Amino acid sequence: MPRKKEDTPSRIIKRTYEERHKDERKEKSIMFGTSIDREYGEEINAFLQKHKITKVELIAAGYNALQSLYGPKKIE
Repeated sequence: MPRKKEDTPSRIIKRTYEERHKDERKEKSIMFGTSIDREYGEEINAFLQKHKITKVELIAAGYNALQSLYGPKKIE
């Protein structure tokens, strides 16, 4: 069974900071918890590194491409 790391002053400070700002972080950003095949993921990562593209830029470009493909969403 893994052991819990010792509480040091810096770990306690970091933990309290994270707890205080948790809601602020949740409002500011979102995480897409997903997984893909490792080989495919490594291929994507290699492409991104080669062209100096961040994963955030990849998601934004993919989203924009899908929006142009499917058109604006109509509210019924």
